[in-house]
Amino acid sequence: MMHESRLKSLLDDRESGAPATRIVRIMSERGALSAAQIARLTGLARSTVSMALAELRQSGIVVEVPGGEEAAKGVGRPATALTLNPEAGTCIGLHMSLDDIQLVVADVSHSVIAEQNIAMQRDYSPEEAAAATKAAVERTYRENGLSACGLLGVGVSVSAPVSPDGTVQRASIVPTWAGVNIRDAFEPVFGSPILADNESNCAAIAEMMWGAAIGCEDFVLFKIDLGVGGAIVSGGRVMTGIAGGAGEFGHLSLDPDGDLCRCGNRGCLELTASFNRPLEQLSRLYGRRMTMDDAIRLAEQGDVGARRLIEDTAAVAGRGLALVGTLINPPLIIIGGRMALAGDILLAPLVAAYEKHTLIKARDVAERLRTRITIGKFTENDKLLGAVGLVLRHHGRLD
Repeated sequence: MMHESRLKSLLDDRESGAPATRIVRIMSERGALSAAQIARLTGLARSTVSMALAELRQSGIVVEVPGGEEAAKGVGRPATALTLNPEAGTCIGLHMSLDDIQLVVADVSHSVIAEQNIAMQRDYSPEEAAAATKAAVERTYRENGLSACGLLGVGVSVSAPVSPDGTVQRASIVPTWAGVNIRDAFEPVFGSPILADNESNCAAIAEMMWGAAIGCEDFVLFKIDLGVGGAIVSGGRVMTGIAGGAGEFGHLSLDPDGDLCRCGNRGCLELTASFNRPLEQLSRLYGRRMTMDDAIRLAEQGDVGARRLIEDTAAVAGRGLALVGTLINPPLIIIGGRMALAGDILLAPLVAAYEKHTLIKARDVAERLRTRITIGKFTENDKLLGAVGLVLRHHGRLD
């Protein structure tokens, strides 16, 4: 359709700086906005925004959100919320897991259309992954009456550092992918732009676009799961590092004579701040395989052993996170990963350890200058939603 091609041309226009281009990009990144919000975020005059929006609405690229959006409390009509036309474009998010691929299809209004898991054999190849996801996407588009012409891009999340050109540096979940360029593997199959990043960076994007970091352009994400991961966001952009290794907090080597880590170094934070070893202890104690959900449930029910394991892990994580806080002194730290579901059982000892070991103490500064530590909004599908965000934000930058 006409508005599909028009939307693509506006999103891909990085040179003109035309009002319509700037508006479409910020709406791709932020979702539903009022005209006043668009003016503030783009720096355009309200009259300019009004004229550009009129043209975009007439062409079918921008539509009004059903029901509208309440404006700031005050006198007068509620402001009208506008969004990119859901029919004007779609994007795909993928996450590569050990024996399956998670898939989500969303539209440019930020609405999720479909989600599914694609079962795979372990150690599946990039070629097998591309072929399987292509078939699943074609089926999903057909079942939902979507046009393949409206596909803006595919975001891919992997459990490994990914260089800016899309090359997987080291991969523990899918080890055969080390050295693979994801763009080269997926672009010929999909015929659309491919964006790839580490799962923690994707999680940070999800929190920034829809979660605990909305409105915050500088923050740290710290994930506690079977491993430890993280991301650093500065000026609204995730720091990737020259080779994609930024934010790998789990591999801070704290004890050069410590146990060997899967990365090849010794004494890494991940060895003591993840919940892998505590689960092994809990499994031995109960005589059966225990999951993180089991540990959290037991702790909530008053099991002193499970609670102690969570608290001990949180204390070590907080001490390691204090190193990051001392280096960066961020305004916000978001705790993600599966163990974040433990809530205050995890958060309270983590915050106490962070406060004990970081340089800037909360008691020494005004409240507005204190680092705020909070649980993330997403714990299970953050990396998948963030893969969608890779596509939406790629087009949403005001360069």
